[in-house]
Amino acid sequence: MTVVPVTSADLDAAEVSWFSALCSDDYQFLGVPDPDLKSSWEHCRDILLESERQGFRNILCPSSFQVGQDTLSFVAGCAPLTHSINMLAAIRCGEMQPIMLARTVASLDHMLKGRLTLNVISSDFPGEKADSAYRYQRSREVVEILKQAWTRDEINYTGEIYDFKGVWTDPAKPYQQNGGPLLYFGGYSPHALELCGQHCDVYLMWPEPKEQLAQRMRDVNAVAEKYDRTLDYGLRVHMIVRDTEAEAKEYAEYLVSKLDDELGQLIRDRAHDSTSLGVSHQARARELADQYGFVEPHLWTGIGRARSGCGAALVGSTDQVMSEIEEYKKMGIRAFIFSGYPHIDECKSFGERVLPELETCSLPDIYGRVPTETPKTPLGAGERR
Repeated sequence: MTVVPVTSADLDAAEVSWFSALCSDDYQFLGVPDPDLKSSWEHCRDILLESERQGFRNILCPSSFQVGQDTLSFVAGCAPLTHSINMLAAIRCGEMQPIMLARTVASLDHMLKGRLTLNVISSDFPGEKADSAYRYQRSREVVEILKQAWTRDEINYTGEIYDFKGVWTDPAKPYQQNGGPLLYFGGYSPHALELCGQHCDVYLMWPEPKEQLAQRMRDVNAVAEKYDRTLDYGLRVHMIVRDTEAEAKEYAEYLVSKLDDELGQLIRDRAHDSTSLGVSHQARARELADQYGFVEPHLWTGIGRARSGCGAALVGSTDQVMSEIEEYKKMGIRAFIFSGYPHIDECKSFGERVLPELETCSLPDIYGRVPTETPKTPLGAGERR
């Protein structure tokens, strides 16, 4: 299996992140709504605070038009409540006027003292069905305008969608120097790979068999090389880790024991990205799985029966899950975004069983985005090096 070169030279450490379920995606039993796990401000905040206590380096704060909490408002509200964890805020390109978005991001970055990263999303808006080329062109222009706002004194930009001349950028200067927050990006189409290879820092993937992941890495690396760039790579995957493999598999079956597949289909279809190419690849992985839902010995696709997007979990003992993570690292994957159901319980399970065995890092620190003369707040309780 070909290993793709990465930007960060030291692959001994990885950025290990958790997930705050802002989009009505937390369950005791998959597909069965639980009032105690709804995406309220309090519940999503508590997931974030537990993640920081356990020592996760970053947390994905997702975005949805239909359900849950507003992403940027949530990040702002949590800024004064946290001390060490970074926040990976999802931004949907075009949802907010780009210069206003640049200012909003810069303000958040100052509130967090550089603990901000961004997940760039290119999607239709409610009521919109845009051509893929148009959506990614819009996203490209938004990203290019953001970079001007963060690195120049004026924005002067002429594109197919946006046109700005002589716009003063002082309010939009972020806390992080050397380019502003890192840009994480996921997408499968040629237009998506072009945008990521040209402008983004971390290419995120959903779980599939390793050879397919390796091919995606090769594809986007080929684009990045055209622009004389290299990327880091990330994997978003769910976790079910227990003391033994039998216990982990038993919990996987417990998780889907009350799932009605017709309801699961409705849950998948309600997502705004339910027809995307990436989602279709998750469906394909389920089709290739064995009768128990495993497409690889420890990669279980049962999550995707009631979830659009990331639809598989690593299932196994502590040692087995550690071995899987090490295999991904050998491939060149440097950023991991984990989650589990219920999110707080599984955050503790992973944090206690696996996280102490991993050498972790913060990618913004490695990229030198936080000014060295202004050190980050000391490590919070429970955070591990």
